[in-house]
Amino acid sequence: MTLYFKKLRENAFLPERATPQSAGADLCACLDAPVELAPGGTVMIPTGLAVQPSDMACALLIYPRSGLAAKHGITLANAVGVVDSDYRGEIKVALHNLGTQPFLVEHGMRIAQLVVTPVVFPDITETDVLDETDRGCGGFGSSGLTAE
Repeated sequence: MTLYFKKLRENAFLPERATPQSAGADLCACLDAPVELAPGGTVMIPTGLAVQPSDMACALLIYPRSGLAAKHGITLANAVGVVDSDYRGEIKVALHNLGTQPFLVEHGMRIAQLVVTPVVFPDITETDVLDETDRGCGGFGSSGLTAE
């Protein structure tokens, strides 16, 4: 599979993996000026990129960078961003500050990571009956807390 990236701004950075086996490729901020992210605040950060995957049976998932989250409380407003394979607009990242201090997002800063995953496109069918299972309707917490 190939991801074809189009730079929408000349100063945009193509995603890069930190190591050959990194699951995610880092997305960088593409900014004209630094953006301050206040505690509890959310900002949309542009990447200056649009993308086209060679295989349409995939989704591009945007995850937080663990170092930003652990050290500064910077995560994604939507937990995981989803870029559909047929989207051709600019990839933007909704950053959220869970920390107690303002955080300065600067041009070229690695702000998120992009992971490609296969997607199954099932047919959607209504039914009146579902198969019985041992779990049944047991929801959140119904399987307990311990491994025993």
